Amino acid sequence: MRKKVLIVDDSTTIRLQVRAALDGDDFEVLEACDGVEGADSIERIADLAAVICDVNMPRMTGLEMLETVKKNNGHASLPVVMLTTEGHYELIQRAKAAGAKGWLVKPFKPELLLAAIRKLTSA
Repeated sequence: MRKKVLIVDDSTTIRLQVRAALDGDDFEVLEACDGVEGADSIERIADLAAVICDVNMPRMTGLEMLETVKKNNGHASLPVVMLTTEGHYELIQRAKAAGAKGWLVKPFKPELLLAAIRKLTSA
C-alpha cells in the first residue's frame, strides 16, 4: 500500500519536482499550494505518512502551518520536512522547536529527498 505524502508549496514547479522524486510504488503524492490549504489537508487526511513543506508562502507560511498543526496532538508524530530556499539558523531552530524532522535547501537532490522520506516513513 502506497503511503500518502503531502507537498505544501506555492511553486507548481517544485510540487512537480517533488512528485517526480516520490511518486511511484512507495508513495502517493498529494498537493497543497499554501499553508492554509496544507493545514486543512492535514486535518482532513487521516492517513498521511509525511509532509514536505516550503517556508515562504502566501496566506500562511510553512513555519506558521507547522506550528499550527503540531499543536493538535493527533499530528504530534506526523513527520514534516521543510524544503526551502532559506538557510537561516533562526528559521531552522524555529522549525525544529515546532517539530520539523528535517530541513532541505532548494534546489534539492531528488535522491536525498526520497531517502529522507523513506527513512521517516520506514518505506
